[in-house]
Amino acid sequence: MSDSSSGSSWLGRLSKVFSDEPESREDLVEGMRDAHHQGIIDGDALAMIQGVLEVSESRVRDIMIPRPQIELIDAEETLEEILDKMLESSHSRYPVILDTKIVGILLAKDVFRAVVKGELASKDDLKSIYREPNFVPESKRLNVLLRDFKESRNHMALVVDEYGELAGLVTIEDVIEQIVGEIEDEHDEEESANIQKRAGEIYSVSALTTLEEFNKFFQLDLDEELSETIGGFLAIQFGHVPMVDEEFAVNGIVIRVTKASERRVEMFEVRPAKAEQESEDDIVQQAV
Repeated sequence: MSDSSSGSSWLGRLSKVFSDEPESREDLVEGMRDAHHQGIIDGDALAMIQGVLEVSESRVRDIMIPRPQIELIDAEETLEEILDKMLESSHSRYPVILDTKIVGILLAKDVFRAVVKGELASKDDLKSIYREPNFVPESKRLNVLLRDFKESRNHMALVVDEYGELAGLVTIEDVIEQIVGEIEDEHDEEESANIQKRAGEIYSVSALTTLEEFNKFFQLDLDEELSETIGGFLAIQFGHVPMVDEEFAVNGIVIRVTKASERRVEMFEVRPAKAEQESEDDIVQQAV
């Protein structure tokens, strides 16, 4: 009896918030905020409702992992090199690339099952367990992508740009996190390192990395009085919230934005400026 009465009271209070029917998305959000202020729904519920609305508006490009941060398996590597890379990175899925083409997806569970059964003698044996890659355009809406994930039971998609080139990677977890917030798993403590080594001399750096840590790691002397974090420092240098692919060169390195929203920058790629110059020199020499 009390439960029913409580439920009626809750619905009554909520209906009062929406006594004037919302005519737009903004009206709906404002109504939900009013419901939160009146204690009808808690902060977590409000955040998830807003997340659902944002998912219906956002596109794959807004949340994808950029190509420089993808752990790719080179089909030309030896079996030992491939297994070492998988053990070190601890991901569950890996795109396999041959030259510049994605030829399949390797699931860690498939590989390790084959290892236990003694079915892998060389890298060529991996081809039999390649999964078909799933490609999606950058412009695809997240709510549509989530529905496709559910229907296909596929939890990862490779993102291609307007030219059909690999632009990034997106998983079902990335989409769900837009609704419920960050999902931590048993590998997150390791993955949460502010500065992570990628291919060659390229590093992935969190915008929340302190300038002190950044300076110490890259042996720089950026002014730590300007900002506490590298993200704040670069926002000052740019004069605005940095956007994806914007670059800043300083003291022999190039810092490129790889993940950002309208409100804040999240991740950077750091590479030696000399590597970029050497690449340009090679192109000039080949042309000559």
